[in-house]
Amino acid sequence: MKNWHAVEGWLDPPGVTWIESEQAWNFVLYSRDATRVVLLLYSEEEMTHPIYEHEFDLYLNKSGPVWHCRVPLDRASEAKYYAYMVDGPTASRDGFHRFDPDKILLDPYAKAVHFPEEFDRELAKIPGSNAGKAPLGVIDAENDFDWQGDEYVRHDQDFVIYELHVCGFTKHDNSGVPQSVKGTYAGVIEKIPYLRELGITAVELMPVFQYDPQEGNYWGYMPLNFFAPHSEYASSHDSAEQRNEFREMVRELHRAGIEVILDVVYNHTCEGDDRGPNYSFKGIGNAMFYMSEQNPECDNGHKGFANYSGCGNTLDANTLAVRKLIVDSLKYWRDEMHVDGFRFDLASIFARRSDGSISPDQTPIFSQIVTAEDFLNVRLIAEPWDAAGTYQLGHTFPGWLWMQWNGKYRDAIQRFVCGEHGMVGELMSRIYGSADLFPDDIEFSCRPWQSINYITSHDGATMYDLVAYEGKYNWANGENNQDGTHEFKWNCGYEGEMYAPEEVVRLRKQQVKNCFALLMLSNGSPMFRMGDEFLQTQQGNNNAFNQNNETSWLDWSRLEENADLFRFVKMMIAFRKEHSSICRSHYWRNEVKWHGPSGPCEMGTDSQTLAFCLIGTSMNSQDLYVMINGSDNEVDFGIYRGNNLQWKRVIDTSLTAPLDICEVSDRTLLTQASYQVQPRSVVVLIRDT
Repeated sequence: MKNWHAVEGWLDPPGVTWIESEQAWNFVLYSRDATRVVLLLYSEEEMTHPIYEHEFDLYLNKSGPVWHCRVPLDRASEAKYYAYMVDGPTASRDGFHRFDPDKILLDPYAKAVHFPEEFDRELAKIPGSNAGKAPLGVIDAENDFDWQGDEYVRHDQDFVIYELHVCGFTKHDNSGVPQSVKGTYAGVIEKIPYLRELGITAVELMPVFQYDPQEGNYWGYMPLNFFAPHSEYASSHDSAEQRNEFREMVRELHRAGIEVILDVVYNHTCEGDDRGPNYSFKGIGNAMFYMSEQNPECDNGHKGFANYSGCGNTLDANTLAVRKLIVDSLKYWRDEMHVDGFRFDLASIFARRSDGSISPDQTPIFSQIVTAEDFLNVRLIAEPWDAAGTYQLGHTFPGWLWMQWNGKYRDAIQRFVCGEHGMVGELMSRIYGSADLFPDDIEFSCRPWQSINYITSHDGATMYDLVAYEGKYNWANGENNQDGTHEFKWNCGYEGEMYAPEEVVRLRKQQVKNCFALLMLSNGSPMFRMGDEFLQTQQGNNNAFNQNNETSWLDWSRLEENADLFRFVKMMIAFRKEHSSICRSHYWRNEVKWHGPSGPCEMGTDSQTLAFCLIGTSMNSQDLYVMINGSDNEVDFGIYRGNNLQWKRVIDTSLTAPLDICEVSDRTLLTQASYQVQPRSVVVLIRDT
């Protein structure tokens, strides 16, 4: 006798599961408010009319809020794709529903997504059927993969993040990878020797979740689905094979000792508000998935979409369905795709209750993530703010010991390098590891490695553009798309790159070296965006979210043009790794001594100079003496650590290669207890032992 669930289906796991022993599929959909659900199965040849339909029986195929059914293979042996039609209450004064019984809806748990040739975003925005033109889930997406003994990777003292866009990394004609894999997961594999030479130990991939190919968002921060890898980043057109291409990339990066961190977006979807398409979440359970608020434009009590993400809607991580969806997605990418960590876009949205207010306590989603099975060693990174003004950087962020993008570090370094006066105290705090934000007292016991130190990211100008453009040049499709990012720029006296005087070009390169020197000399976890190491430019565009073209693609010709800068960055990373005294699991405390050019630190409103001596004894490392001159004048720095002559110069950003950072054989002893530090430059000495 068969068990009940062998006929009626079982309520877990969500999505579609193949039952080998029964030669049948189990389908599960979570829809709390639905009154009617129909499963649609399609063949590869026919995606307008299903080859099989199953209307769920309310009394047999529904358990609580879960709809489930079992479909034997012999009923639809040619089925390759699936979708749902869902009906329920209409939007009313008491509801926040967007059910449309005619819409073809994508399963939120689909592991791969197929877009028919006639896929139409616009049709999904209006009521009525979009049959044959809607995204579909792939039934047999769980194909085998040989991991070849792959293991997760975890770095500590040598952790350096490289923020990378899968497409833009190799899409340019001059990327040097085969034409067939440009802009793909396989293209990243081709560039692994480059990443190893550079010395980074982790790649943070901008969003790779499947997004709407017709939405026009190159960055990928408008997800359609939280399980499927984005199909356009795969060289194969077979939707079932695309996940294996992602796995191959992860496996080969691991083989090279490089962590894989995903930039994940769990705060909103590409469906937007009522002006956006109805692809999946809206039609399956709008009130279950999204936060609502009273619509000020309606006098009938109609509820609209809360928008704390800045993208039209906000997922409600307070509901069981959304919490489960997020945790299941994270575990899928960890367990099945071998990802090492996650960077959460606008993570402070998780701190909001369903009504949008900020919870003073940790909301359940944080506990659910960190206590997920085998998640103890998963790297968790937060962008600790949202688009509605919440800012929880440091110990105020509710995720215990999460790493966090440190926006105050970014601002401080930009301001100081630009030449702003009175920044010495702030600069000290950021170099030290931001102990003011991540205190290690008895109450909080934070660690400096929680601070992700960065000066540039995808969200803003490139490092070169910070020193080459003071304006924003975001013209695209006839509009100047300004962003809300306030950046601190100085163009070195000349706007733009064309016809820039030679002395300006030299100074710009020196300023970029200053940025990398300060970044790699700071306690904490450094990150920089792809291409900064060879002066990648977006011609002043600091919001290239929709620029899937040469504006955003890495121009690899600049690597050859700026080989000296690449050498400096590569050696600066190696220098950081060689000196374990810089990046520690704890703060420097009494092993750092702060100085000014001629004695104690100068903390006045006009000060632009700072020096510090970092003692490396406890870390079995050489002592370092760092002198920083942000002014326009040459400054004579005394060396106030024993006042002896046992120091060798390693770095001087004012010099040209190869003297700007010296090989071990080229380091010579100083002949006096002071050093002339040139304007706008950083000098690093090591004590000879």
